[in-house]
Amino acid sequence: MRLLRFLSRVAFICNICFLLASMEQYLPKVPEGAVSTIIVLGYLMGIVINVLVNFTLLVVWAFKKGALGVPAWLWIVNLIFLIIQFIILFVHI
Repeated sequence: MRLLRFLSRVAFICNICFLLASMEQYLPKVPEGAVSTIIVLGYLMGIVINVLVNFTLLVVWAFKKGALGVPAWLWIVNLIFLIIQFIILFVHI
């Protein structure tokens, strides 16, 4: 459960980077390389980790029917970010 809690926190950080990378196109021109880490964490890692964490949390919740070891607000926020990621990636293509 500690690993799942850690991965949920990493997914949250990657989701924040996804939000920043998505908003980067609306910001004034920023220097090259200043946002490359944010873009990599947001678009590449964020989506993959968020899908894996939410799927794992769903499976653990379905079979254990008890405490997940992850705060409820973190799971809800990651799930909301997953929905937003799907909307941004599949609707705005």
